[in-house]
Amino acid sequence: MQTRYLYLLRYVLPVTDLLMLNLVYFTAYDLSIYMGKNVSYELLHHYVIVCNLIWVFNALFFGMYTEYGARRLERIYRSTWRSVLMHAVLFSAYLLLEKNIDFSKTFIAVFYFLLSSAFILNRFVGTSLQFVLINKFHVTKKVAVMGGNPTGNRLASYLTKQNNVDFYGIIAERDEDFYSDKTGLISDFAIAEMKAAAAGGVKDLYVSVPPERMSKMHSLVREADKQCLRLKFIPDIAGSLDAPYTMSYMGDEFPIITLRNEPLELMGNRFKKRTFDIIFSGLVILFILSWLYPIIALLIKIQSKGPVLFKQLRSGRNDEPFWCLKFRSMRMNSTSDKKQATKNDDRITPIGKFLRKTSLDELPQFFNVFAGSMTVVGPRPHMLSHTEEYRAIISEFMVRHFMKPGITGWAQVNGFRGETKAPGSMEKRVKHDIWYLENWTAMLDVKILFMTIINVIHGEDNAY
Repeated sequence: MQTRYLYLLRYVLPVTDLLMLNLVYFTAYDLSIYMGKNVSYELLHHYVIVCNLIWVFNALFFGMYTEYGARRLERIYRSTWRSVLMHAVLFSAYLLLEKNIDFSKTFIAVFYFLLSSAFILNRFVGTSLQFVLINKFHVTKKVAVMGGNPTGNRLASYLTKQNNVDFYGIIAERDEDFYSDKTGLISDFAIAEMKAAAAGGVKDLYVSVPPERMSKMHSLVREADKQCLRLKFIPDIAGSLDAPYTMSYMGDEFPIITLRNEPLELMGNRFKKRTFDIIFSGLVILFILSWLYPIIALLIKIQSKGPVLFKQLRSGRNDEPFWCLKFRSMRMNSTSDKKQATKNDDRITPIGKFLRKTSLDELPQFFNVFAGSMTVVGPRPHMLSHTEEYRAIISEFMVRHFMKPGITGWAQVNGFRGETKAPGSMEKRVKHDIWYLENWTAMLDVKILFMTIINVIHGEDNAY
């Protein structure tokens, strides 16, 4: 809920952060020289620009200065420490790779020690300021909810947790308090409750009402105008639709009800994920596949005839087929497009068994990621024949195709990988894939990557 404090915070925060970053930078430079360390003059006049640009990139990447990011202090804290950590990695790496500059490790240590301390102090001051504004100067807006139906109760629960509003409470909770049985209009009791709320300082009244009763709200609107009270109607459709649902507007005119939360439908989130995919897959191709590919290719060729890479059409985003790449782990056969690999499968070569056990056979899929047909983390792609088979027996199976398929995913790190012997196994995999689609965050991707690495090191029973 927007207030003047939150509105100003979005603009004050980036300015104060950049001022503090530069102050700390120059202070760290002077301190390093005072400590007798050799620090390049170029670091003072030219590389400070790089330092600022990296900070701005990180802050935008983690959404620190967005309306959503600045809405709650805990979100600001979370994005701040992530930005500082990422800044330390990127800026240090940049200086290390830049051969034309001499700088002391002491400068890096002093800079990030001071920067971390300054941000802790800055955020503490921000928290204290918010406390003073809310508790001493009462900058919050007083609001109330009318109607104790499911939507009204959910809204009341939400407003109670907001620090930037003063929640008055629910008025006219019961249906008989809200509506008059005789006239079918708003009851006199509800209007009296509204007057009392306005007298108590309420500025905004959220009215939760079923859509079919919206035409009966005329008396309520007239009375609200008399009391200088803003009415905001919220349709109570919880009984008609499964919660949670979200509402948005197309062209600021047409209301749209969405039944499934999809964070990756937001362009900013898609940009973050694609940027990560390009960087991560590029590093894997450059530093791992560049030397490992020839070795694996030679071993595959020695043990069986056929190509090094196995290409198979699989279902991608929006059910569009794409060529999925893998290191060939089987002898050439005619059933690979229909039959899944099973335990002790006689089609698998000795080197193929090792590749599958260690998941090294999936490495060429980083070419798919770099090209854009796959993502690093997402639902695993299936053969076209399996897509047709399971879409007929599992109702939500095709929902997992709303996003790009991945090399690893939430289902895989939770044990649902490899052969699916029964529809029940696939249903659990689909359930995990849909949960990931609805709850995606950048940090969830990082968590899944670490869990994948741990699982590969420990070994997985279903990896065959």
